[in-house]
Amino acid sequence: MALRSGPDKWKQCKIKIQLMIKIENLAFSYGSVPVLNNITMTLEDGKIYGLLGENGVGKTTLLSLLSGLKKVNAGSIVTDGCNPYSRRPDFLADQFFLADEFSPQNVSAEKWARQTGNFWPRYSHPQFLQIMEEFENDPSKKMNKMSAGQLKKTYIAFSLACNVKYLFMDEPTNGLDIPSKTMFRSAVMKHTREDAVIVISTHQVRDLENIIDPIIILDRQDVLLNASIEEITSRLFFDYGNRLNPDCYYSEQLPGGFIQVCPNTEGLESKVNIEALFNAVHKHKETMKALFTR
Repeated sequence: MALRSGPDKWKQCKIKIQLMIKIENLAFSYGSVPVLNNITMTLEDGKIYGLLGENGVGKTTLLSLLSGLKKVNAGSIVTDGCNPYSRRPDFLADQFFLADEFSPQNVSAEKWARQTGNFWPRYSHPQFLQIMEEFENDPSKKMNKMSAGQLKKTYIAFSLACNVKYLFMDEPTNGLDIPSKTMFRSAVMKHTREDAVIVISTHQVRDLENIIDPIIILDRQDVLLNASIEEITSRLFFDYGNRLNPDCYYSEQLPGGFIQVCPNTEGLESKVNIEALFNAVHKHKETMKALFTR
């Protein structure tokens, strides 16, 4: 994964115990309806995680739990020694949750960002204006007069300009046109901290496959995969040939051939196709869990 630029690390807890997010035996339900159950994984500093899963598996819920907006029913989340739900000011000052939907404000983007940025000590207004320029977005325009795409780019620019260590983004490319998606990828790589933990939930995997690494695939109440691109390609081979392999986990016909996900028995190099990976993992859940937990 390419290196990202950004400010130096600062403490969000007075005593740093862990330089990571550690989730252990996490469970959460809405009333009697379980959403997440026995979720265990570690999210490390300096990585951009792609959080994938079908509708209703709990991606947005997990982001809400990580940011302290919801309380776990069982198990724990520990972020650099802190419980997110404690909502400590120093913890909140170094994290941002970018929701999928936004409230348009009756004020210019520039004025709103300048005022709201006071809640994040590392917020940079010049950086916000720079990202808005890169997005070809007018900061002088009132937010309630913006299109959905312009409003989303405004919130994305603000989230990046806060320079937080923990950035959680829920479907950030929804509503963006093709040029804006390219700008988004560039902005994430350019305007986030080297030590940041970034978790991006998405259904639009092709929009993000060049920047997310590792990849997390959630199932209903389970984690099917949490692995780096290097780990994935060491165990799976992505074949773009024109002959079907009977031993492949998944295959899909493309113009001129197939994309196939096969066991990498010979240690060959290949480029991950995230859509094909997702389908292979869902088709062979137990096999894939065993493959990546051994």
